[in-house]
Amino acid sequence: MIECVLFDLDGTIVNTNELIIGSFMHALKENNLPPLTREQIIPHMGTTLEQQLREFSGILEDVSVLERSYRAYNNAHHDEMVDSFPRVNETMDELSRRGIKLGIVTTKIRPTTLKTLERFDLLKYMETIVTVTDVVHPKPHAEPVLTAIRNLNVDPRKTLMVGDSVVDIQSAKAAGVRVAAVSWSLKGEETLRKYDPEFIIHDMTDLLTIVEQGTNES
Repeated sequence: MIECVLFDLDGTIVNTNELIIGSFMHALKENNLPPLTREQIIPHMGTTLEQQLREFSGILEDVSVLERSYRAYNNAHHDEMVDSFPRVNETMDELSRRGIKLGIVTTKIRPTTLKTLERFDLLKYMETIVTVTDVVHPKPHAEPVLTAIRNLNVDPRKTLMVGDSVVDIQSAKAAGVRVAAVSWSLKGEETLRKYDPEFIIHDMTDLLTIVEQGTNES
């Protein structure tokens, strides 16, 4: 039986994909750096902003100027470019009704995490929120997931991590929890399957069956 479900945020329960891609493109353009295509950006989504900016720019040291450009665009266009995925709130309602502990484990910073959760009325469900600034070692390290587990005082063997990226799967497995990868990930279901998540969900409500049965794999 699953007693706790942890969620990645971007691309998992909230559709920030186009905002993130647009923010990276803007940051590169504003700083006179070579542009990248969507296909070049998507594989790195899910890692920290700093890691992505270094990868995309080729700058190995201070990327704070790029980060400021990214965040300025991201904040300015957040509300118009972000949407919720189908049946997220309904699923959270039901999981909460069943007494399942819920939390967020993300590589975003806390202010933007809270802003996004509040916009879609999701903050009220989350009993813990672990952001990139709450850990020394972000995903794919085990620390973020282990921090959430410790905060909630739950058994890792009865915990499920839901995510859309390879680093979500790696972090969860390193922490000893089960993983459900979402089929709507921009990475593609085939890519995520290579990292052996226990479950692939095609609708958020699939989590209700997984939580109830606890053992069936997709």
